[in-house]
Amino acid sequence: QEQLVESGGGLVQPGGSLRLSCAASGFTLDYYAIGWFRQVPGKEREGVSCINSRDGSTYYADSVKGRFTISRDNTVYLQMNSLKPEDTAVYYCAAVAIACGSIWDSVYEYDYWGQGTQVTVSS
Repeated sequence: QEQLVESGGGLVQPGGSLRLSCAASGFTLDYYAIGWFRQVPGKEREGVSCINSRDGSTYYADSVKGRFTISRDNTVYLQMNSLKPEDTAVYYCAAVAIACGSIWDSVYEYDYWGQGTQVTVSS
């Protein structure tokens, strides 16, 4: 069964850093673009970043540009620096079997989702 598994979440102080990981079970990530999303209770799931498989090109939400970095090898990572309380959310990774397109931040574009990992930024 195809699954995505996120890890690396936790509690961090404002200004701190975390690195999230997204690994695949039952399939390989090699041919998938991978997106990161986040969600807080009562709000829609928000696109954070996406990375293509072919050329490694990346996309970021304005709210995280300059602070977050997405990268990949056999696993996809989201390096989060200068974290703010408003970054607190459950973070999900998702896979799409084509590429990060112009609507990479739409949840409807993705084929597989992980179960999420909690990130809490608080002093």
